[in-house]
Amino acid sequence: MPLPAFIRALPAADIPVPEDLVTTNAMQSEDGLIVFFTIHKDMEIPPHSHGPQWGMVIEGRFELTMNGETRVCTAGDSYDIPAGVEHGAKLTAGTILMDVFAEHDRYALRR
Repeated sequence: MPLPAFIRALPAADIPVPEDLVTTNAMQSEDGLIVFFTIHKDMEIPPHSHGPQWGMVIEGRFELTMNGETRVCTAGDSYDIPAGVEHGAKLTAGTILMDVFAEHDRYALRR
């Protein structure tokens, strides 16, 4: 199920991933950033770290690796990534995620 039209109408986040792999829709305030990620092709996000992040799988599945431990997250699962914790992911085509970042400027928005 695609995201509702009002979410798809939100601006894109300026992420370093080609749009044929993933599209984004985001909302930003001075307190944080919410990004909806729609994955179009299987892809891998290499290990990295940043400020606190919380997310939820809306549809599909992906593998999340934190501190060397991997778990499979499916629709309805949430995950909490504390600040500075190294993490990476293997994302499956068709997956839709919602990530909330404490860093309001984690990604700029494309208007």
